[in-house]
Amino acid sequence: MSRLKKILVFIGNFGSGKTELALNFALRAAQSGKTELIDLDMVNTYFRLSERKRMISAAEIRLVSPNYVSSNVETLSLPAEVSSAFHMDWDTVVFDAGGDSVGATALGRFNEEFMRLNPGQLEVYNVVNIRRPMSGTADKTISLMNDLMRNSRLQVTGIINNTNLAKETSPDDLRDGYEILKEVSIRTGVPVSYTTGKKEMLDIFLSENHDPKYIGTPMEILTYMHRDWDTYVKEGL
Repeated sequence: MSRLKKILVFIGNFGSGKTELALNFALRAAQSGKTELIDLDMVNTYFRLSERKRMISAAEIRLVSPNYVSSNVETLSLPAEVSSAFHMDWDTVVFDAGGDSVGATALGRFNEEFMRLNPGQLEVYNVVNIRRPMSGTADKTISLMNDLMRNSRLQVTGIINNTNLAKETSPDDLRDGYEILKEVSIRTGVPVSYTTGKKEMLDIFLSENHDPKYIGTPMEILTYMHRDWDTYVKEGL
């Protein structure tokens, strides 16, 4: 094994914000080490990491991303480049994987490589935004997480509360996400690793003395993937 220190995999439902989080984590990692960012979200073409290629390159992050739109895993021409995550000398590798069966199955293709990693090298984060229909209850979140684990052949090691309503986000969103993900964590045994959001929302939420066990590490998120969600839904993109 090379000097690879950590592989971070972000999975989650469509609209959970996992691409934004993957980019935020990669940019932070690049401040202290050699970083690669791999885009395996082959279905969601709206929030595409390659749109921020110049910024990612300026941060000295290597981006591996499909250069076309495809919903068919069999036509993805990435295996050789994705294998660089395991065989090249990185400090951190961040995977942004699609939250449906296609994206999760793409991860499963590299199961043997993941299984060769040493204990503690791999973190698989389920990014949850309970304001999205498939994650609106504890039952729905658990069901989706089980589907993602089955298709990806990876075990989720941590949950991220990224509950938001884009520009309409309020502290209530983090509060509601906290309550549902607390139940999810208790029922599944999977810890809440992070609670993420804009600084002003986090500050209010964190002042309310919630149980830190179900908050994890608070993390301020900067918005790089600027999109108008309402326009996106209206146009059916």
